[in-house]
Amino acid sequence: MIDPIHSLAFSVQANRGVYAVLLGSGVSRSAKIPTGWEVTLDLVRKLAEISGEPCEPTPEEWYQSKYGREPDYSEILAAIAKRPAERQQLLRSYWEPTEQEREEGAKQPTSAHRAIASLAEQGFVKVIITTNFDRLMEIALADVGITPTVLSSPDLVHGALPLIHTRCCVFKVHGDYLDTRIKNTPEELSSYPPEFDALLDRIFDEFGLIICGWSSDWDESLRNAMLRAPSRRFATYWAVRGEPSESAKKLITQRGAEVIPIENADTFFQTVQQQVMSLEEFSRPHPLSTEAAVASLKRYLSESKFRIQLAELVNEEVTRIVAATSDGRFPVNGVSLDSANVTSRVKAYEAICSTLMALGPVGGYWAEAQHFSIWQRAIEQLAGLKEQAGTLAYIEMQRYPGMLLMYSLGFGAVEANNLHFLGRIFATSVFRENREDKAAVQILPPFCIFGRSGCNWNILEGKDKNYAPLNDWLHDLFRECLMHLIPNAGRYTLIFDKLEVLIALGFAYHDKRPADNYWVPLGAFGYRRDNCYRVIAEIEESIAKDGDQSAYVTSGIFGNSASSCKEALVPFQEFMKQVGARWWL
Repeated sequence: MIDPIHSLAFSVQANRGVYAVLLGSGVSRSAKIPTGWEVTLDLVRKLAEISGEPCEPTPEEWYQSKYGREPDYSEILAAIAKRPAERQQLLRSYWEPTEQEREEGAKQPTSAHRAIASLAEQGFVKVIITTNFDRLMEIALADVGITPTVLSSPDLVHGALPLIHTRCCVFKVHGDYLDTRIKNTPEELSSYPPEFDALLDRIFDEFGLIICGWSSDWDESLRNAMLRAPSRRFATYWAVRGEPSESAKKLITQRGAEVIPIENADTFFQTVQQQVMSLEEFSRPHPLSTEAAVASLKRYLSESKFRIQLAELVNEEVTRIVAATSDGRFPVNGVSLDSANVTSRVKAYEAICSTLMALGPVGGYWAEAQHFSIWQRAIEQLAGLKEQAGTLAYIEMQRYPGMLLMYSLGFGAVEANNLHFLGRIFATSVFRENREDKAAVQILPPFCIFGRSGCNWNILEGKDKNYAPLNDWLHDLFRECLMHLIPNAGRYTLIFDKLEVLIALGFAYHDKRPADNYWVPLGAFGYRRDNCYRVIAEIEESIAKDGDQSAYVTSGIFGNSASSCKEALVPFQEFMKQVGARWWL
């Protein structure tokens, strides 16, 4: 089962600015910041001290006995310090560090505050709700250059810009420590001003939630706001130490929240921030932008004198991909094989390979003999396995970048009728540790990658009912980056199917199975029969017209003579009839 903190990191990275953070007193605990109730009780102790009366061990009972009511923060503060300036000075000692405390690191933003501020700086977090009175979150944000919109009273909420227009908003639902209107008692916490309720309703409806350090036991109005949220369009993740409280359990059930066991808030938010940054690195394009890389490739292909520069361009991109997929961020152990995980992993691979996927069609279209080895070397590197022990499906999925490159090169080669190059790509030898090396066309087609694991690509999100799920996925994936090369949608699909027919024929040629065990990896052409027949007819016509000089023969994709190529088409067509009778109808 995937670790819920990994799921959270994926969600935050993929949905920038969608998740709001709800922080309770537990987040400031390691900074030695007192809660509002702890400040109230300390004020009661001071009042008892100057009254010359003992109040321990239960100062709140002493206060109720002496004054006939529950201790109230605002009331006590007003009685002890008569002027606003006096009250501010008194309160500063609770939340602002002395020199000694500063040296000890007390009452300073914690690692959790710093991690949240880092996420806000990158735009992943825009809304921070907190029940804390301190200003540690604001200080941490200021340290990364963010001046947040701070909402701590109804008038501030009433005049605030819409959340969508703010870079970062800190919503202090219980107030700020320098404002005597902060909320402490159960009675005070039982209701919020209408302005607070309206803003909370919007946040809980429109944002996902990351909750940490909040038990929910005392904050009735905040609980109610969460319970009345009309929808849960984004997930809720609730980080807890030990068992959630009973009130928290009700909210977790109501919101369908994902519970994340944690040791402390600091470690939790640091881990989330680091994992989000790691995923962001995966998605980040090469410093040389995709457009610039394609422009450079075109220039290098135009003259033979640029062969070295072309090789360096391709090698740098491949090296980057290999490094990004080999440093432990694509684990093959401890990750459940389910739709969410497989889909997320496939998309992560595609994000890393996006620049190379744009280079491939151009490279395949214009490749000349002097370029062949450059692209073959790239296939060799990307089709290899980095990890050999773990979940077999994830091990085999390590070849996915190699598949993406083979397809992207293939599109350009087929469109340009550059079939000699395509034949060389298909024949590229891929190293297999402790096993016989095979041609790329034998191990990179979609129906081959999960061959040993028994898993199938119907596990991809939205492809559970597809006959050729990964083939259909690739068809949709490459459509956009091939618009400039093949603008017509119908022709694009024909070229896609033609490439897959040639992959199937190439597989049979290199695999050399006996006639009674003939098999080829299917493609979407298996159910787009008109395209399949059209491609076969084109091949037959070319061989009949040009004989051994046909591009299909000289390419060596599925034979080295006109007669051997014609022979290769017979079992393929028979196989397609059998497949149609059994699976595709």
